[in-house]
Amino acid sequence: MLEYLKKFNRLHGKVLGINQRNLDYIYPNNPREHFKLADDKSETKKILEEHDIPTPPTYALIQSMGELQEQWQAAAKQKAVAIKPAMGRGGGGILILEKNNDGLWQKPSGKPVPEEHIQRHIANILFGVYSFGSNDKAIIEYMVVNHPLLARISSGGVPDLRVITYKNKNIMSMLRVPTKKSDGRANLHQGALGIAVDLESGTIGEGTLKGTIYREHPDSCTQFYGETVPFWNDIMSITTHVSEVFPFKYMGTDIVLDRDLGPLVMEINLRPGLEIQNVNRQGLLEILKEEDR
Repeated sequence: MLEYLKKFNRLHGKVLGINQRNLDYIYPNNPREHFKLADDKSETKKILEEHDIPTPPTYALIQSMGELQEQWQAAAKQKAVAIKPAMGRGGGGILILEKNNDGLWQKPSGKPVPEEHIQRHIANILFGVYSFGSNDKAIIEYMVVNHPLLARISSGGVPDLRVITYKNKNIMSMLRVPTKKSDGRANLHQGALGIAVDLESGTIGEGTLKGTIYREHPDSCTQFYGETVPFWNDIMSITTHVSEVFPFKYMGTDIVLDRDLGPLVMEINLRPGLEIQNVNRQGLLEILKEEDR
């Protein structure tokens, strides 16, 4: 903890705060009329697919109760699926399903999920349960299978890679790795481990969780420090391409690494959290100012 605080104190005057992020970087660089392209994952995926940017294949997009049964039955031919709200936040409303040997749906933990529960969950998505009361759409897509390196590091769930871009240039990155405390979610505020990743090489650095520095996963004790993120050059090219096809100059791109399909863009974020500075022990403000010179 003491070592962490010493490193963080050296960032004084270099850290980007939330108000400055919003006023100086998000709103001047991201036209408000285009926010829906990021806030609605179905719109995001449409643009990604149009530009041949890898993203999990979509099996169904359910937009109304009248479509629910027919669209779900078509998607249910798959052996595994991920169901998510198009406008959900923080991982809320995501349901991961796979078929057991009897062809019945279950969660990755093995817990059975009855058919009526699945359809009720989709209906809840449509009614806006996970999008603050607004009518929503349900996306049914390919279920990501962790790349072996990340499967070894993670404690359940799917880790993701967050890359922040500014003016079409990658400026900072980190891995977000689920823990038991985060309940399998790659969300830092829910207890996931944030791990620094070197932009130039993809080398995995130290992780941070609640002010404690780790070089191994706190649950499994599997060491990650010094490993290299697979497909790193591809990931850097993908995130740059994403920043070029969307009308946003300050944004975060979230990528997962699939065992069979490689890097896949899950979503883009116009308000990427600032905890990435703590994870990297480097302020964003000095980088952004350098890019503006």
